[in-house]
Amino acid sequence: KDNFWEMGETGPCGPCSEIHINLSDDLNAANLVNAGSPQCIEIWNLVFIQYNRDESGKLNELPSKHVDTGMGFERICAVLQNKKSNYDTDVFTPIINAIEKLSGINYDINLPANDNSESGKNNVSMRVIADHIRTLTFAIADGATPGNEGRGYVLRRLLRRASRYGRRINLKEPFLNKLVNEVVKNFSHVFPEIKVNQSQIEKIIKAEEESFNATLDRGIELFDSLTKKLNEKNEKIISGDDVFKLYDTYGFPVDLTAVMAREQGYSIDENRFNELMNQQKERARKSTKEKIGTIGISITSLDDFKLPNNNPTIFTGYDELKSSAKIIGFKKEEEKIFLVLDRTPFYVESGGQISDTGTIQIDDEKLNVVELLKINNQVVHVCEPNEKIKLEIGNEVIAEVDRIRRWNIMRNHSATHFLHKALRQILGTHVQQAGSYVGPDRLRFDFNHFEKVSKDDLEAIEKLVNEKLRENIPMIHHRDTPFEEAKKMGALMFFGDKYGDKVNVVQFGDYTLEFCGGTHVHNSSQIGLLKIISESSIASGVRRIEAVTGEGVEKYIFELQSKLEIEEQKINQLIDEKKKLEKEIASLKLKEKLGGIDSIISNAKEVNGIKIFKGKVEASNMDELKSMGDELREKMKSGVGLLISEIENKVGIVAVVSDDLIKEKKILAGNIVKQIAQIVGGSGGGRPHLATAGGKDVTKIEEALSSIEKIFS
Repeated sequence: KDNFWEMGETGPCGPCSEIHINLSDDLNAANLVNAGSPQCIEIWNLVFIQYNRDESGKLNELPSKHVDTGMGFERICAVLQNKKSNYDTDVFTPIINAIEKLSGINYDINLPANDNSESGKNNVSMRVIADHIRTLTFAIADGATPGNEGRGYVLRRLLRRASRYGRRINLKEPFLNKLVNEVVKNFSHVFPEIKVNQSQIEKIIKAEEESFNATLDRGIELFDSLTKKLNEKNEKIISGDDVFKLYDTYGFPVDLTAVMAREQGYSIDENRFNELMNQQKERARKSTKEKIGTIGISITSLDDFKLPNNNPTIFTGYDELKSSAKIIGFKKEEEKIFLVLDRTPFYVESGGQISDTGTIQIDDEKLNVVELLKINNQVVHVCEPNEKIKLEIGNEVIAEVDRIRRWNIMRNHSATHFLHKALRQILGTHVQQAGSYVGPDRLRFDFNHFEKVSKDDLEAIEKLVNEKLRENIPMIHHRDTPFEEAKKMGALMFFGDKYGDKVNVVQFGDYTLEFCGGTHVHNSSQIGLLKIISESSIASGVRRIEAVTGEGVEKYIFELQSKLEIEEQKINQLIDEKKKLEKEIASLKLKEKLGGIDSIISNAKEVNGIKIFKGKVEASNMDELKSMGDELREKMKSGVGLLISEIENKVGIVAVVSDDLIKEKKILAGNIVKQIAQIVGGSGGGRPHLATAGGKDVTKIEEALSSIEKIFS
């Protein structure tokens, strides 16, 4: 009579028999039942489901009654193993032992659960981590991933909480992924899926923890700074402005701020925080309204359209892009005309696919449709004004969608289905759509994933998609299919998504089957080619791929060609500039080297009345050596000059003779270099005033230089 179980304000319920176990030494301690004491815990509950509580609170007898039995697995283990705590059983001790090894801190099994010493706090940290890593491992193996919404946010909070407790036991680097193996070792014999998915689980947890660590470090630092200031003022409430700053500027979760505050005896001003959050949302809404206002759309109801009924507009756009229709309501404004038709081929933006554009023809005149709205399932066509058209209820019109634009949209939309499937095949079944944009120019696909998609994986995804597109797979459109029937078909659906009683399912062969209300190509080959143009992060755990198809690929190729041409021009300009600079540098270097000619001039020797100018010089090539020879000939006035240089491990020789010696003594530069070249294993020749030669033996350069005097002695 005293015990009654119900899961909420309404629903199945009934009396229950709770089974407790007394762990205290006092066998008559009935007062401990449901008193929150660890000495007396509930291990089983038998609920006699015999009523249904309706919204008025009344209990109604159920036609079919049953017993709902619920047992606490960990608590039963503790009883069977004669342990006082769930965490002392073999369900948790292997994980806790692994945490001990990682942290270098011992778990004291003899301390009571409420011990507040340093060792007691360490025990709490290890228990939290052990519990949360087990939950994370199983949940991720089942297909859930940390995220910002629904169950994903629950996992994210669990992981962050475990990570923060790790800081208390010296685990400052990502460590949770290292504990997955311990969970797998202890549970995979019963749950093989955690073994199969172990690598993926570890990657997801590691990526999430790495992402959070930087935020956690900065957040803890700022939080400590805030509490220090509050201590100085003897205050115990963290202002909503500071909480909002932690959240908005530094990405520190408000729920984590609240937990940390509570642990240290503080509270947060949630009312002020919520006020600031609402202001931020209002600014975003205002920004959206301003954007909408720029195209003159201000319709929020159809009250002044004088519609004959509230029947939904019949959508014909799955089967045709041009439909006959009647005007059943309209409204004129200075800059826009708003039309409601009884039927339309125009698709209104939904599910990521943007609205169609096109024309509505009335007699011989046309209205350009620039935007669409859906209000109470009736489609409002937003048109540019045309003064030549007289609008009347009942007007027969031709509504025609921009065919080229719609086909480009359909190609991109169908491609997202193939892309989604390929992502799940290459990256894993944890991938699920987190948003999309499908326009005529490109597609954008957001999805849950824990790390940057590698270049190799992107190439594999793109290759797989294009292989499937070339298979010419026909599209099968299952329209107005009962939801339960669609589920039985195996259509891709996700936890937390909402679906109506009847749904549309788009199927391409046995490759992809998804719930979708959008418009699509008739077969995969009509998509043409898909080209991924970017992959990026848009939020923690959410990636974005942008891609193009069909005409978009052509434009992308043309843009690349144009960029290549521009880059080629830039490269050629740089090459020309480089050559120019190289010439300037060579000229400067030559001038520097020519400065050494003065030293050769000042050290001339005379043999039989002939001045000999000789020396070993540094030259980069034979042209440079010849230039140095010209400089020497000009400066020596009368005489014979010999310059030798080692150029790329070979010998370069140049000989010069002044005009007077050529004329009066018939001394020729060509004859000189031939004799010198023989010494270094080479040959040469040239004109009477300047000749060059080359040789192989660089070890005999000094001997060659010395031989010039012998020629004239």
